[in-house]
Amino acid sequence: MKKNQTKQKGPFDYLLEWATPYKSSYIASVATAVIEVVFGVLPFFCVGKIVPMLIDKTPFTFDTYGVWILVAALSWVIHYAFHAVSTTLSHKATFSVIADVRGKMCDKLARMSMGDVLKRPSGEIKNTIMERVDSIETTLAHMVPEITSKAVAPVAIFVFLMVVDWRIGLISLVGIPVGLLCFMGMRIGYDKKFARYVKSGKDLNAVAVEYINGIEVIKTFNQSANSYKKFTDAAYESAHSAIDWMKQTQIFFSLGMSIIPNVLLAVLPATVAFYLDGSMSLANMVLVVLLSFGMLTPVIGIMTFNDDFARIGVIVNEINDILLCDELDRPQNEVQLSDYTIKGEDVHFAYDEKEVLHGVNFTFENGTVNALVGPSGSGKSTIAKLIDSMWDVTSGKITIGGVDVKDIPLTQLNSMIAYVSQDNFLFDETVRENIRKGNPSATDEEVENIAKASGCHDFICQLENGYDTVVGSSGGHLSGGERQRIAIARAMLKNAPIVILDEATAYADPENEAIIQDSVSKLVKGKTLIVVAHRLSTITDSDKILVVSNGNVEAQGTHEELLENCDLYHNLWQAHIGAKDSLEG
Repeated sequence: MKKNQTKQKGPFDYLLEWATPYKSSYIASVATAVIEVVFGVLPFFCVGKIVPMLIDKTPFTFDTYGVWILVAALSWVIHYAFHAVSTTLSHKATFSVIADVRGKMCDKLARMSMGDVLKRPSGEIKNTIMERVDSIETTLAHMVPEITSKAVAPVAIFVFLMVVDWRIGLISLVGIPVGLLCFMGMRIGYDKKFARYVKSGKDLNAVAVEYINGIEVIKTFNQSANSYKKFTDAAYESAHSAIDWMKQTQIFFSLGMSIIPNVLLAVLPATVAFYLDGSMSLANMVLVVLLSFGMLTPVIGIMTFNDDFARIGVIVNEINDILLCDELDRPQNEVQLSDYTIKGEDVHFAYDEKEVLHGVNFTFENGTVNALVGPSGSGKSTIAKLIDSMWDVTSGKITIGGVDVKDIPLTQLNSMIAYVSQDNFLFDETVRENIRKGNPSATDEEVENIAKASGCHDFICQLENGYDTVVGSSGGHLSGGERQRIAIARAMLKNAPIVILDEATAYADPENEAIIQDSVSKLVKGKTLIVVAHRLSTITDSDKILVVSNGNVEAQGTHEELLENCDLYHNLWQAHIGAKDSLEG
């Protein structure tokens, strides 16, 4: 397992790293946003010039009023034009960043061990890849250009006020310390509250997925009330984590939003006083008051990002919980294999802290048929999955063609192993496209030929639209046996030199199981086949059978040898024959 050695960085460092390929777009977005704000403030300056002329009853001419009206109008047009350009640039770049991050997360999941993936609820993974990654849109598309640009206007107006009258400049800052104290009040217990909000959201997603996937079992065993209560409890907690948080911060938020933007509350009385005592002209008084209004909109715009700014750390951490996770350490360059003989040497493996394989040894010769049998939970499927490199062994090694699987690139390993489990996943596409997943370049004729060879052509033709029938989410429109047969056809189309069937006929009835066994035996000639089986009658012709018990290989040999020399295998065979006779009787 490759440990992630990335030096811990802050959330904004990661955002900057993800956005670096689109740096020029963000720079252009900030530049146009600054221009937007400048032209957004300019009309206030124009009005400041017009009002004194109105008070003095100056006659209307283009040189007096007209020029300032025209400048104000053009400023608003330019303001909105640059706003559109800035927003377009930032959003285009941000959606590209979001696509890149999602792509990296999906690539990462493929490089992670299956154990690390499976221990995460599917609802949680979906929530992180979709909702959490989407959440960075506000930061990159809005906060980066808007906060940067909106900070320019208040600073520029403050400098102008200081030039007009330094007293007014200082007075305009009076509300800031008080407002900031209010916003600091919103931060009380922030980490704990946001952690509750995030956790409740994850729990709701996980429970929702569980409820939908398990609806058949829930109805069958009359557990609707209990399961629905579990869902409603999760929904209630998710809603109230936000409601309770809002109640506790509303007073601080309202005060802050009322005090900070209202520069006029302090500026207006002061300017009137200064005008009355003769230290400020009427023109300057009107100009200062109007420019104070110009400070409000940018400040309010900045303040609306307060919550987004605070929670970005949690969002980035959730994304990095996948991106920075340990991954399977594999080389990039393909290696040369002598053949496809598979060997396990002193293989130990543990799920978390519990060891389930205790130094097993095995050899599956190139081009032979091999089987793994034993009681449930003995470690059969674990051995198969370790060969497929879904996990890394804890110690010992597994080799293919004399090369440790850890030294084989994942792409090369995946191309030479076809793995079919009892829980076969089908995509919500047509039967034809699901089979074609085994070889995307296969023609329609090749797809149909492999379906015929795999013994599933007849039932496919009986479907509503034949090969063009959409199978539904996870293949839900098909029976378990039909899904397995399509999955086997998909694996056979891959034409990989190593085939692993992990209880691949578990859902098939005896008649179809015989058809599948006959088809598979023809298709895997010359390949290295490994079958994990409970139905021992399906593997009696295997070249080698490994009997696995409690994480150890108890015996190995042919069917006849094991019946004579292995008590466990003999007992398993008798139990299987007895159960088979009972069903037939």
